[in-house]
Amino acid sequence: MEDKFMDVSRRKFTPMPIPGLTSKAREAVNASLDALSAWRNETAETSEKNGKEVIDKMAAAAKALGWPDQVVDVARTQIQSVTAVQIKTMDQIMDVWEEQLKLPDPSTASTSALLSKLTFSPGLNLPGSSNLAGLQTANPMQIWMQFAEQWQKSWADTMATWAKTAKPK
Repeated sequence: MEDKFMDVSRRKFTPMPIPGLTSKAREAVNASLDALSAWRNETAETSEKNGKEVIDKMAAAAKALGWPDQVVDVARTQIQSVTAVQIKTMDQIMDVWEEQLKLPDPSTASTSALLSKLTFSPGLNLPGSSNLAGLQTANPMQIWMQFAEQWQKSWADTMATWAKTAKPK
């Protein structure tokens, strides 16, 4: 068993001076990035704590059922992947915002460059969503159905592996 569930370092947000913005706008931007940073760190910490505990319990259950270690390894990989996508998405949003805010006057800068850099989370192949502008035209039900379909296929593959390796009683 691994000692750590995820290997994610904390991210510290340092408020930015942001020239060209009013104090009200600067405070709002810094508050939003600080909140996103805190959420990101809490997600990583919670995933580390709960993920390790869940995987340890799954490993004990799989062992009691006579299932191979591969069953738990697949579950760990899936859970870690979902968490990594969430954390990477938050990092990407913060990076893009911070880059935009370093421009001479971020309030008048074109947002098209900003939007083009905010691609949807890696790992999800969603129709019409190569970037956030595409998400605006995507059907939310279609997005949810594709996500559910990918999740269901992943679990079906796992169950097939379990069935192949299960020991007859």
